[in-house]
Amino acid sequence: MNPKIVVAGHVCVDLTPVIPHQAVEKIDQILIPGKLINTDGLSVSAGGVVSNTGLALKKLGANAELMGKIGEDFLGDLLLDIFRRYGCEQGMIRSRDSATSYTLVLAIPGLDRIFLHDPASNDSFCYDDLNFAHIQDATVFHFGYPPLMKRIYRNNGEELVRIFKKVKEYNVATSLDMAAIDPNSDAAKEDWQKLIREVIPYVDFFLPSMEELCSMINPPLFTEWTRRAKGKDLTEVISPKEVEPLADQLLSWGAKAVLIKCGAPGILLKTGSVSQIRQIGGNLITDPDEWANLSYFEMSYKPEKILSGTGAGDTCNAAFLLSVCRGYPWRRCLQLAAGTGASCVEGYDSLSGLRSFEELEKKIDNGWQKVEWIH
Repeated sequence: MNPKIVVAGHVCVDLTPVIPHQAVEKIDQILIPGKLINTDGLSVSAGGVVSNTGLALKKLGANAELMGKIGEDFLGDLLLDIFRRYGCEQGMIRSRDSATSYTLVLAIPGLDRIFLHDPASNDSFCYDDLNFAHIQDATVFHFGYPPLMKRIYRNNGEELVRIFKKVKEYNVATSLDMAAIDPNSDAAKEDWQKLIREVIPYVDFFLPSMEELCSMINPPLFTEWTRRAKGKDLTEVISPKEVEPLADQLLSWGAKAVLIKCGAPGILLKTGSVSQIRQIGGNLITDPDEWANLSYFEMSYKPEKILSGTGAGDTCNAAFLLSVCRGYPWRRCLQLAAGTGASCVEGYDSLSGLRSFEELEKKIDNGWQKVEWIH
């Protein structure tokens, strides 16, 4: 049996110029007004959670179905062609009223990525665009990037809550991922703490990054983290212990399991009580006692090379959800998730560096070296 995982939400085209410079510590060492920067090619790939998580699941051998909205334009044709290669183009809605979304990804060696993004058709995606007849027989429903989807986040996430309430009626396990918020966008005007409190009781697996999560549910702390970082990556100044209270807050609001992606250092898993774990849909967790009351930080594995972090968090989510569906113990689920994220950064796109679970398990069991989070 190969359980079905539905991945819905944000979809776009990723355009990544290949920047062949040596690693830098601060952005102003390379991005200077008036400066010419030579690149060495352009990576064009499907992006967004529907592409990154959905196609990663397909590549890992999952029975995955994708649902998103694209325009009737050149970029939409390009995306549809990519999805056809994986046999999962059927769930794409083509809109005559809006263009296909794109992201210009600046993957500068030594720095976290910078994104120039146009949400386009994602802004009109809504409850009515989902095929619930196909969702109701799934094991897991994963939705991603509400901050980049206007109809989904507006009015305190009313549409998002409506979607998750409906899916939970089918006893399908639910999963939610977030995205960074542009402080100058309409999304920044929403009360994200309130939005998350509204939807979290219907979320079984919440899978945000630590930056996204902190900026949404504890803005003053995020401001402090940013001040301490002084332009560097937050993981250089933040310790795992400082991330844990964020997960505890989510569990107190009704989350069952929280997997927080902490960039290059690794991932943090915290889970609720036995009674909370028993509420997870899809009949996924056969031994609630094993999964209850967990608090564990899984260090990342050292990649053989680092080309781009594009999609690393999304592919990490894909591996985690698939391994849970296949009944792996929680520790192995974390190892496979961390290993997939490390493999992803070995390519410029989100898929070319991925390894099968069999390859990952062999590499892990043979002593794949870990990174260290010093702080």
